Amino acid sequence: MKKCCVLGLGYIGLPTSVIIAKNGFEVVGIDLNPEIVANISKGIIHINEKDLDEALRNVLQKNTFKAQLIPTFADIFLIAVPTPFKENNTQIPTPNTDYVFAAAKSISKYLKKDNLIIIESTCPVGTTEKVAALIYELTGLSKSDLNFAYCPERVIPGKIISELISNDRIIGGLTEKASQKAKDFYLKFCQSKVHTTTANTAELVKLSENAYRDVNIAFANEISIISEKFKIDPYEMIKLANFHPRVNILKPGCGVGGHCIAVDPYFIVSAAPFESTLIKTARKVNNNKIDWVINNIIKEIEVLQNKVKKNIQIGIMGLTYKANTDDIRNSPSIKIYKELEKRDLSLLACEPFKKEIKGIELISIDQIIEKSDLLIFLTDHNCFKTINFKKINYLDYCGISKSL
Repeated sequence: MKKCCVLGLGYIGLPTSVIIAKNGFEVVGIDLNPEIVANISKGIIHINEKDLDEALRNVLQKNTFKAQLIPTFADIFLIAVPTPFKENNTQIPTPNTDYVFAAAKSISKYLKKDNLIIIESTCPVGTTEKVAALIYELTGLSKSDLNFAYCPERVIPGKIISELISNDRIIGGLTEKASQKAKDFYLKFCQSKVHTTTANTAELVKLSENAYRDVNIAFANEISIISEKFKIDPYEMIKLANFHPRVNILKPGCGVGGHCIAVDPYFIVSAAPFESTLIKTARKVNNNKIDWVINNIIKEIEVLQNKVKKNIQIGIMGLTYKANTDDIRNSPSIKIYKELEKRDLSLLACEPFKKEIKGIELISIDQIIEKSDLLIFLTDHNCFKTINFKKINYLDYCGISKSL
């Protein structure tokens, strides 16, 4: 049985570890957080992901997976650590690959000839080559001794387990041998196609996929603002436009969040600022949609307060970045809540997919409907769709009261 060492046990690393462990590998998952390691070892997951808890308990019982704090010798090393932004004062955020290189350093003493090293973390173009150069320098091994490949994850929270198996994968090896070894590895648990290319191409594929989605969302968000200007229902307008056989405008929302679409385009823009005009503009449009929503909410609140001649109780519906998930990373809803909070408004919040959010008190759907004079829908959770919209005052910035 081949052994796989997975660096990082977050939204990608943990589900990936479990899937690999279910498919004939001995897997050791590594995380720097002792609490996460301890909980995973007990079968307790720290992310809300369908079917993951049961799958984790299964591989723990079969002794095909274990979590620990430090790496170990293995046949395959898979890096799935975060790549956040660097703290700087520039207008264009730049990616921080320190965790990737720290992970590479941490495995260098455990590497042996013919090992396969795969990076799944989102990275700027050229990162795989730089990681390989660093490891060769640290280990003294030659370029023919190790196999490096980049294989970006392309899953969505809430469906990670199923999409790890069903989605096509793109593999970019630094050599043809590395590409083939990585392909053989992924075919052990992927039921879809596995495509091979160069490492640089695979890195840009990942960034381009999310930049493409960001650009398309930006069009929807911008057209929704234009619709409002002309007092046109943007959701009805988009529904009608999409009857054109070659038009598919996406559903607008209150901004863009998550760890991918709101982040990855900056990896391109920071590396090619003069060549990425459209991508840069899309980021600006989607960020500006958050400000537009805030200003629009404030105007509507003022109108209602003048009408009823009193301060009103405002209920914020949904704080995750997308529907039916617990993920609040870069959530525009959180940003909107925090900005409204600064304006001394009386706010209540409901987020059915979270037990707690630091700094925000959460109440149930029934409680917030009962206590609020105005409900503001920012996330289109399915559980909100059963609300009788005819019996409440509300503002809808996610299209939950409409259908596309």
